[in-house]
Amino acid sequence: MSPSIAIIGRPNVGKSTLFNRLTGRRTALVSDMPGLTRDRREAEGELGGHPVTIIDTAGLEDAPAGSIAARMRAQTEGAMRTADAVLFVFDAREGITPADAEFARLARASGKPIILVANKCEGRAGRDGFYEAFQLGFGEPVAISAEHGEGLADLETDALAALGLSPKVARRRTRGDDEGEDEESGGPAVEAHRPLRVAIVGRPNAGKSTLVNAILGEERMITGPEPGLTRDAIATDMDWQGRKIRLFDTAGLRRKARITETAEKLSASDAVRAIRFAEVVILLIDAERPFEHQDLTIGDLVTQEGRALVIAVNKWDVVQDKQKMLRDFKETLAEKLAQVPGVAMVPISALSGRGVDKLMRAVIDASEIWNKRVPTPHLNRWLREAMDRHTPPASKGRRIRIRFITQPSTRPPTFVAFCSQPAGLPKSYLRYLEKSLRDTFGLPGVPIRINLRKGDNPYEDR
Repeated sequence: MSPSIAIIGRPNVGKSTLFNRLTGRRTALVSDMPGLTRDRREAEGELGGHPVTIIDTAGLEDAPAGSIAARMRAQTEGAMRTADAVLFVFDAREGITPADAEFARLARASGKPIILVANKCEGRAGRDGFYEAFQLGFGEPVAISAEHGEGLADLETDALAALGLSPKVARRRTRGDDEGEDEESGGPAVEAHRPLRVAIVGRPNAGKSTLVNAILGEERMITGPEPGLTRDAIATDMDWQGRKIRLFDTAGLRRKARITETAEKLSASDAVRAIRFAEVVILLIDAERPFEHQDLTIGDLVTQEGRALVIAVNKWDVVQDKQKMLRDFKETLAEKLAQVPGVAMVPISALSGRGVDKLMRAVIDASEIWNKRVPTPHLNRWLREAMDRHTPPASKGRRIRIRFITQPSTRPPTFVAFCSQPAGLPKSYLRYLEKSLRDTFGLPGVPIRINLRKGDNPYEDR
């Protein structure tokens, strides 16, 4: 297991910018707005050729018990307890504030090696603040500019020393090293050991973070009655019955017209990005506010992106007439999400953990269907039988012929049919083929693609 380094400090001192620098990916949300980060985020980085886990944390603030800021501080303290070393970041332009001094005592009490980092040291503006930092008792700070990438070599040297490691020849990073850059790269051998990427999405306050905590079996995410607590799409690795899973908790998605604040705009774009890089998406529905228009909009977005979909109905323990609600849900799904018939719907209670195991089994099943490949001979045998039952209609006085079908790719299952007149084949006949294809080969709940191509005419030269 790789050593871990936690980045701590007051709000808006540049922790998330430094996190992005050290991990080599722009995954953490960055803005001039203080307090944008709330949950702790982990990602793999590399220092001196050694793999390390970098932990981004929320800004440390004094706050009354039970407040959001207090819960954020508890997450930061948890990150310090689990880390092997701590980067204490302060703003050199502002100098050492009373809050910095107080939180320095908190960091010292953790007993972990502390590396003092003076951020925003570009130019002369941070010179006075740099020398003020000696009063904290952590020795000489490392002067950096996380935004411009200055001073990171010195920071790497001090971090390796704190971890008891010696630099070795660094392995050059390639495009394929970045998670989510190209989900199809690497082939089956690579996919076999990659974790299954699962994103949990839904409206604000549906219980997404509570569900993540229930799946992980620990209080990993900040939860509470306040809507909009989660801002970043936070990835957490776990193991479920021998299967590696990377679970993404996302911010609640509201209608675009209602999103006005900068923080919510950043959070929404991060949630959409998580959907695009996921393999299976869990759409969490609040049973007390079932299937609002926004739920269906999110479900449609998931299918447009070609992701496998599983629907979880949260707060099922408070539902009185469960059978009636199940019937209503299924009718709504059949009507409003007709593009993915047969999608799995699992009633759960994220607070008590009831139904979580069944939900995870549905996720694994959806992933297997999403990756399913049908042999070409079986496909063409099905095509002949389907056309025998319902012959393709004529277009411009000529009978449309579908000569051959194959499956060039999965994720989602994608089929190519060679047709004499692709433009003339009605959408109704394509829907018939899609339904028959799903029923014959067992493809419920995932989007499938049927692309038409014009086949070669053997008599064209004549």
